[in-house]
Amino acid sequence: MISLNDRLRSPERQQDAYAVGREAMLWTALPGIVQSFDPQTMTCEVQPAIQGKVQNEDGTVSVVNLPLLLDCPVVFPRGGGCSLTFPIKAGDECLVVFADRAIDFWWQSGGVQPPAETRMHDLSDGFVLVGPYSQPQVLSGVSTSAVQLRSDDGQAFFELNPQTHNFTLSTPGNFSATVKDFSVSCENFTVNAQTIVLTAPTIELNGQITGGGSGGATATFTGDINASGDVTAGGISLQTHVHGGIQPGGSDTGVPK
Repeated sequence: MISLNDRLRSPERQQDAYAVGREAMLWTALPGIVQSFDPQTMTCEVQPAIQGKVQNEDGTVSVVNLPLLLDCPVVFPRGGGCSLTFPIKAGDECLVVFADRAIDFWWQSGGVQPPAETRMHDLSDGFVLVGPYSQPQVLSGVSTSAVQLRSDDGQAFFELNPQTHNFTLSTPGNFSATVKDFSVSCENFTVNAQTIVLTAPTIELNGQITGGGSGGATATFTGDINASGDVTAGGISLQTHVHGGIQPGGSDTGVPK
């Protein structure tokens, strides 16, 4: 039944309809799905994950996909000359935040710029924050006590516990570091690995050194007797020291072979 307000086209109903129509044209934020990522321009192509509604000629309403969002700048955490980046791939879920004004001139030139057009809250001006999770995509085994930088499968991670101040690095793969100087300050430093290789012009160990191993593990030091490579302890050379008093007459042994 048609109401009296509909028959009279009351100003209140018209104002409400106008307000709803205007709000429907303003975009603030939407979940999306990354379609592609350009690491050179650091932009994404995104499919909005919430559909829109259109009214057909016969008055019925259809649900349709919103258009692809092109050239959306990616937001990586950064500041003070440091950035945290991570690979982005097709299928990653994200949140697209739409700017109040057109961002074209700012995106092209940086700094403070005038708006390129008068558009506001438009689908053309989205920023991509990668990371929201729908329920089918949630991570398993999320730490509730420590901050982690981790792989999605949880097999590799850096972890910092704010209560114990313990820092943990764990990976089933390889760990490598190329540095000028390497310094670690901690109470205990433990490394579990199949092989450890240290390559440097000088390797300095300060403090008591103990060693041991199972299965007849041995320590081997290699060096050319005619070169500078040597091992000394208490000022005595491992390669060139001699032993006295071995034979009558004060003869010495030869150098070790």
